[in-house]
Amino acid sequence: MKVGIGSDHGGYELKEYIKGFLEEEGIEYIDYGTNSSESVDYPEFGEKVALAVKNGECDRGIVICGTGIGISISCNKVAGIRCALCGDTYSAKMSVEHNNAQVLALGGRVVGKDLALEIVSTWLSARFQGGRHERRVNKISDIETKYML
Repeated sequence: MKVGIGSDHGGYELKEYIKGFLEEEGIEYIDYGTNSSESVDYPEFGEKVALAVKNGECDRGIVICGTGIGISISCNKVAGIRCALCGDTYSAKMSVEHNNAQVLALGGRVVGKDLALEIVSTWLSARFQGGRHERRVNKISDIETKYML
């Protein structure tokens, strides 16, 4: 599995911490920035990670901004991407098992480092269950297609 990871300045510290975890676990990743705590705009980093997942450069993505809200909204603007903002392990697990989320969003100023690693670990190990959930995910895609500009 290859993971794309990106953040703005509000998520930079947590991104670096998560990268250490990924390295320890032997999980390959690509860092799409930012590369410091200097102020930047989260949409560009959310878009980079979402596109990397959509284009198959990465299997999954992790994005982080101060709250996780803005960067998750940005990711979800990329057609075909389902990004879930999670602050607990149950939501992380369900976002994959039921919603087939390919991108995880975290709030660097909201979630503590240890909890963030638990969320990431749970999310990475979860697998989409298909079945009745496949029908619902397809309906999400239908809505997306219906309102494309």
